[in-house]
Amino acid sequence: MNVSHNVILIFLIFLCSNAHGIDKNAPITFADAAALAVAASADLNHSRASQEIMEGAWKWGLRAFLPQLSLNISENDRLQVSGADSFVKNYGINLDQLIWDYKTTMTRKLERMEIDLSESRLDRMTDEIGESAIAAYRNTLSSRAILDIKISALSVLEEQRRILNEEVRLGLALDVDLASADINLADAKLDIYSLQLELAEMEKQFAELMGLETLPVLTEKVDINRSAKIIPLYEMTAAPAASSLARIQNPDLTEARHSIAKKQMEYKFASSSWIPSLRLTGNFNLTGQRYPLTRYNWSVGINIDFSGPWIQNRFAAQAGWELSTLGKYDQTAMLQNSFTPIPNPAAAYGRRNAALSLALEEEKYAVIYERIGRVAANAVEKCVLTEQKRSLARESVTLGIERCRIEEIRLGLGHITRHKLMEILIEQTQREISLIQAATALIEAERELERLLNLKPGGLDDFILIITNTDKE
Repeated sequence: MNVSHNVILIFLIFLCSNAHGIDKNAPITFADAAALAVAASADLNHSRASQEIMEGAWKWGLRAFLPQLSLNISENDRLQVSGADSFVKNYGINLDQLIWDYKTTMTRKLERMEIDLSESRLDRMTDEIGESAIAAYRNTLSSRAILDIKISALSVLEEQRRILNEEVRLGLALDVDLASADINLADAKLDIYSLQLELAEMEKQFAELMGLETLPVLTEKVDINRSAKIIPLYEMTAAPAASSLARIQNPDLTEARHSIAKKQMEYKFASSSWIPSLRLTGNFNLTGQRYPLTRYNWSVGINIDFSGPWIQNRFAAQAGWELSTLGKYDQTAMLQNSFTPIPNPAAAYGRRNAALSLALEEEKYAVIYERIGRVAANAVEKCVLTEQKRSLARESVTLGIERCRIEEIRLGLGHITRHKLMEILIEQTQREISLIQAATALIEAERELERLLNLKPGGLDDFILIITNTDKE
């Protein structure tokens, strides 16, 4: 079933939403952590400022299409030993107006595309910074949960060691069992101390990443009982839907489309660079030997420039009037043509080079297009497989709890030693840690799918809702 058209419009709404203002002292979610990290990034802020400078410079480039006005003032005094002295004073205004210039127009379009491409890269940089905060958030949650499990397990082991010590004192257990129990306790404490140090450093780096002095309350949790959002019932529908949506709005494909559009424009530019440019000129001058100036003249003209690899021709025509305050006037006219054969034959290869670059970008896009669709479908399957792993780990913990209960009964019957029970409890602790790791892996797999679909944290819920409604239809 093709569901891409049903999801495109709704998801465009999610893509246009911006991160809201966040109170740095309030509890934070995954999305809040990403927004804080983005706001605190010095590199990103510098890149944003550079982008704004590029935008401003491009806007001022519009000046090339506006009239170019220039003023000139000159006084040329010549004092001669033999002959009459001469004093020439000149005040002039020149106006140059571009009527049509294909090269200037295309150059501005290419600059605009380069700015858009830079903006796309900036968005990718923003996403990567936010994603690093989400990963740090996720790792912190996992480490905290594992630390809690180890601390609880240590309390149980210490109680078992205390009972074992009494049994040794009463001659009901061996000293070697007590020594082995002490070794297990020492290893457990060492693991806890190491994890506490790692967690403290992890939390410090996480806070620094968000620009905070201390880590706020984290509202997200590693829920070992939560199943995958992409449930197996919708696997056959979710995989093609995710593949279709990823091919529409995946950041890699978006950037590739920008690159293709830019290469197409470069090819068009290289193919049509022979189109001539047209300019209008005008000037007005006041001249004379003394003040008040007695003569003035004005003229208007047209310039046509035709330049290509094989021919270069520049044509200029100008006409005007020259008058004096005494009522005399003269008419002026000028024609000028400059022709250069084969000015730059090497430039003819520019079109071939642009065509080659365009073909390469299109081939790269086709590869990325197929890969993104395949990876998105695989990401759905990965979520399902990770859910199976979490479910098996949860079942293993449940069975381990039952085993511990049975082993305690066997201990009471004298079938096993207390040291053996302690080893079984340690194994159960590892099962609980594996469950935390499996639940964390599920969160990571779902976030990976969201990134492929270019969704904000939590956007997978809406994606699943749309798939469910579409499947019912």
